[in-house]
Amino acid sequence: MRTVLNILNFILGGVFTTLSWLFVTLVSIVLIFTLPLTRSCWEITKLSLLPFGNEAVHVDVLRPDSKSHVLNAGGTFLNIFWLVFFGWWLCLMHISAGIIQCLTIIGIPVGIANFKIAAIALWPVGRRVVSVEEAQAAREANARRRY
Repeated sequence: MRTVLNILNFILGGVFTTLSWLFVTLVSIVLIFTLPLTRSCWEITKLSLLPFGNEAVHVDVLRPDSKSHVLNAGGTFLNIFWLVFFGWWLCLMHISAGIIQCLTIIGIPVGIANFKIAAIALWPVGRRVVSVEEAQAAREANARRRY
């Protein structure tokens, strides 16, 4: 089912959202001062291409032992920079694509996936794209560790 939905996503506009993320990834590589954003851009590019079966999870959920206040502060700074220069138009692109896709019955699941990616597009630094099963396992492990 995931494969069918990913193909449907590609046909119904996922190719354009993926290309825009790929363009931003290349821009972040070319501009030296945005190089720290490249990993996040690439992760969301993968999610935009294959949104079904993958999930964006914060690094602190995947590896809670490696939390660092310095890295979190740096990530927040990069996220603010991202929001001002790239995040808002990528978010608007995903929202508009999601609205257009939700106009058809067959496009509703793809539109909902675009709305989820739109939220991630605003604040992507520190997110990693993993399989749904890996994300669920990490959340369960964190819940067991806390309680």
